[in-house]
Amino acid sequence: MITGSLPALVTPFTNGQVDRDALKKLVDWHIDQGSNGLVPVGTTGESPTLTHAEHDDVVRIVVEAADGRIPVIAGAGSNNTIETVRLVKAAKEAGAAAALVVSPYYNKPTQAGLIAHFTAAADCGLPIILYNIPGRSVVDITPATMGELAKHDMIIGVKDATGDLARVPHTRMTCGTDFVQLSGEDATALGFNAHGGVGCISVTANVAPALCAEFQNATLVGDYPKALELLDRLMPLHEAIFTEPGLVGAKYGMSLLGLCSDEVRLPLVGLTDETKAKVKAAMQFAGLID
Repeated sequence: MITGSLPALVTPFTNGQVDRDALKKLVDWHIDQGSNGLVPVGTTGESPTLTHAEHDDVVRIVVEAADGRIPVIAGAGSNNTIETVRLVKAAKEAGAAAALVVSPYYNKPTQAGLIAHFTAAADCGLPIILYNIPGRSVVDITPATMGELAKHDMIIGVKDATGDLARVPHTRMTCGTDFVQLSGEDATALGFNAHGGVGCISVTANVAPALCAEFQNATLVGDYPKALELLDRLMPLHEAIFTEPGLVGAKYGMSLLGLCSDEVRLPLVGLTDETKAKVKAAMQFAGLID
């Protein structure tokens, strides 16, 4: 059920406040464009700068707007297990299909600590997608640890942002072939799926959802020549969006499409003019704007 192109949804702001109307419109737009699911209030949704009330509100709005048409995987990560449990319970109450739970950042738990943390989240009774991103959390969920976690009925998959394509077959070895493996890195998503992945939680899909969905669909039916052709169109956009923090690049691209403002919250700031030009040129190359 959770496969294909899953935009890591931005949280639109207007004058410092969550733009709820724009958020609802984004949900409809993504569904019309062929996105296979939505992932609100992850890092791309600026969860570190949202209040707890805003976080819960964004999840509720997205779930209600999606209205069961596509699954919503709610960001529910924290380096505080008590807070993680609260977020997972709130996502469950809102009607999310699953929760995305990041490995605890900054406090660097052991593998035993990771097992205890994710088990507490999974015991809430909502399906859990683990989020492994050592570059930000400075802790790695090893394939062996993931294999232990996969024994829990509610731990169903992983968003893998290690950039290590060998992780996919290693995880298949420890977790089984039914464990849902989603890429967390747009640029290597083709290779990720070729190794056994089934989708991507994508930042670029905020700007190019139809192309990203078509790309994912091509890989999932084994049409890799078509996928490579689409990757050639998308690769400059992947690079441009991540020249500065990805969500800032995504919001700027979306502003060019008239979808929302490019406003972000501190400590993030708007793109430099040089990066704006790079994003615009990449969108033109992909055929998204004239």
